[in-house]
Amino acid sequence: MRKGQRNFLLSMISAIALLSPGFAGAASPTPSVADFAGMWSHPWIPGYEPMASGPTSLTNLSRRRGVANSLQLVGDYNNPILKPDAAATVKRLGEMSRDHYGYPTPRNQCWPNGVPFVLATDGMEVFQRGDTITFIYQIDHQVRHARMNGVHPAKVTPTWYGDSVAHWEGDTLVIDTIGIKPGPFAMVDWYGTPQTPALHVVERYRLLDYAAARDGLDRASKENTLPPNPLMIDLDYRGKHLQVQFTVEDPNVFTTPWTATVTYGRPSGEWVENICGENPHKYGTEEDARLPTAEKPDF
Repeated sequence: MRKGQRNFLLSMISAIALLSPGFAGAASPTPSVADFAGMWSHPWIPGYEPMASGPTSLTNLSRRRGVANSLQLVGDYNNPILKPDAAATVKRLGEMSRDHYGYPTPRNQCWPNGVPFVLATDGMEVFQRGDTITFIYQIDHQVRHARMNGVHPAKVTPTWYGDSVAHWEGDTLVIDTIGIKPGPFAMVDWYGTPQTPALHVVERYRLLDYAAARDGLDRASKENTLPPNPLMIDLDYRGKHLQVQFTVEDPNVFTTPWTATVTYGRPSGEWVENICGENPHKYGTEEDARLPTAEKPDF
C-alpha cells in the first residue's frame, strides 16, 4: 500500500472511531492521566510473556534453539491452570501441530481474534479521545473500544471483543471486559486453550522506562520467536514502553485466574498492510482459510 493510501485509510478509521458510541455527545471528556496514544509494536510470536512465578499462560513444549518453536505450537497441557477438558483440547491440538501443519485459529482463519487473543497481535495504535479508548490492531485492522468510567449493562449482548469499560488507577489504565463471543475458532491463546461465555479479562496498561520494561522484553525473548527481519519494531529503541498485564478468568476452563504480560515498543517504520482475507489460499501446506461469511444481516 502506498503511503498516501495508508494515511487516508488511517484517517478514515480514526473518523469512524470518533463517531462511535462514547465519542459523540460527550458532555465532559475524561482527562487522560497518562498518554498512551500512538503506534506500538510487539512482533514476537506467539506473543504472551509468561510470568516468572504464579499462575500464568501456557508455554510451548516444542523448543528450538532454547526458545519456543513457532513452527510447532504445542501448549503445555500440564499447566495446573487448565481443567481436564481444556488440557485435553490443548494436548490434542498440540499433537496436530507436531504431526502436520497445525490447526485453525482465529488468526489463520481470518476471524475476529477476540480478547485476550488479540493482545498478541504484531502491533496496535491507541487513540485517547473523550470518554473512549480506541485500539486499532495491525492484523486485519481490527478495532476495539473501551468506555471510560462506564459500567457493564445488566444484560450484555456478546460481541467479538466483548463489552469493555475502563478507568484510571493512578497512571495505570484498567480495562474490564466481559461478554466475549466465542466464535467457531475462538481460543484464549495460540495454543488452542478454549474459552466459554464466562470469560472475563482485566487489562492493566502502564508506561515503563526501558530499564523497567526489560523484564517483560526478556520474558518475551525467552518464550517467543522474533522474525528474522522484524520490520515491526525498533530493537534499538530505549524510550518509554507500553506494557499490559492482563488477568484471565473462566471457571469453565481454568482452575484459577492467571496473569501474563505483553510489552510493546515502538515500530521501526510504517506498518505493512496485513489483510488475512486477501490471501485465503495456503499453497498446499494447509487447508484454505474458512473466511467468515454472513448469511443474514447482524443488525
